[in-house]
Amino acid sequence: MLKRTAWEKMARWKDRPHHPLVIGGLRQVGKTYIVREFGRANYPNVVYLDLRANTAAHAAFEGNFSVDEMTLSITAINPSARFVPQETLLILDEIQDCPNARSSLKYWGLDGRYDVIATGSFLGVKGFRDPYRRGIPVGYEEHLPMHPLSFREFLQAVGVTDNVTDHVKQALETRTPVLPAVHASMRALYYQYLVVGGMPEAVNVFLATHDLNAVQEVQRRILASIREDFGRYRGEDGADRVNETLKLRAEACLDSLPAQLAKEYKKFQYSLVNAKGNSPQKADGLQYLADTGLVVKAYNLREISAPLEGAKIPREFKVFFADTGLLISQLEHGTAAGVLQGNLSAYKGAIAENMVATALNAESVQPYYYHAPSGSPEIDFVFSDGGTPTLVECKSTNNRMTSMRYVLEHPKKYGIHPAVKFADTNVGGGQGFVTYPHYALGFLEMREHRLVVPEVIIPTLP
Repeated sequence: MLKRTAWEKMARWKDRPHHPLVIGGLRQVGKTYIVREFGRANYPNVVYLDLRANTAAHAAFEGNFSVDEMTLSITAINPSARFVPQETLLILDEIQDCPNARSSLKYWGLDGRYDVIATGSFLGVKGFRDPYRRGIPVGYEEHLPMHPLSFREFLQAVGVTDNVTDHVKQALETRTPVLPAVHASMRALYYQYLVVGGMPEAVNVFLATHDLNAVQEVQRRILASIREDFGRYRGEDGADRVNETLKLRAEACLDSLPAQLAKEYKKFQYSLVNAKGNSPQKADGLQYLADTGLVVKAYNLREISAPLEGAKIPREFKVFFADTGLLISQLEHGTAAGVLQGNLSAYKGAIAENMVATALNAESVQPYYYHAPSGSPEIDFVFSDGGTPTLVECKSTNNRMTSMRYVLEHPKKYGIHPAVKFADTNVGGGQGFVTYPHYALGFLEMREHRLVVPEVIIPTLP
């Protein structure tokens, strides 16, 4: 079984007071598999309901949300189900297909006798949320996004030992060079990871065969499977339907991405989308891709200042694949072979930029970038690290970074910011910035700043 960091997060969830857990993410990132395995390993009783395949199970959530009545209905539908207080995990798979099941989470949490984990691939997609006539339990559910495997998870899968990864992490933290032999291995493994990507099925095929042709066949099949669901939604009458117009626009936006990323300035242009409709109409198709988790949008900034969300230009953005392996599988033959040799310059550096977007997305961090109205300077990425805008330049080789240097040399105009350069090199320094190897992106861990509010003593009144 592939080791996932989501397992550790679920374990921490289980061991503290908690609400029902909702796990969302792109289809086929391994949500169902890991939740069922987690249940088998941690609970004497696991009750599993696939709410997409088993529509008869929807009837269990049509009553008054009494936990006793719901458990009675579930056991009538599934005679092998056993509900034992404090010993049972209820898994509600594809919960977006049953709005009432989502609404019931509040009452499972308030009751507290059984743990509940729900999964969904279309939780943020318009059409699945409209029929929530009984409400979404805001404040009564916890959320865990799942992404394709990170590079750290990939390293575990291929058998890299902890002492090696610990050495790399320490070198990155202390800003000292990684040992040459370890650096060479990490470099080769990272370029393999870029080609294989993090979709579990593709990783498993790679581990079993090391055949990249077979891996890309899996990647294309995964994309085809995801495309089949484009436009699918749950109607108000509960019937499964397809919005054909939305489906065509989403497909056209996806098909345009290689051309969008081949441009010098990779701003997304609706004029390159081969579908009927104006830009706002085509935007629905692109937003659909983002809602499903297939793509990541990085917004341009008016200025480099916190908060970044307040400085973004909503109509000016780049679009990247959430998994670099899926992107490479869509590019011309020979691209993968070049990446394995460390050539990330294909498509005008799009692969290098995509891997930064993927790394930030894996940490649930919103990426931005800065492209001045005149075209210069241009900073590849800007992200908020604990509220601090951080500049990122990613070079296919180890080229000079003219734009970042210009910004750093003009603090009165652009402010003073931490800056990082990722390149095909070892750990090194720079004037006002730090240089890291490409694979350091796989060790990205965001700081967590928690504000602890002291307890206020309220005096008693006479």
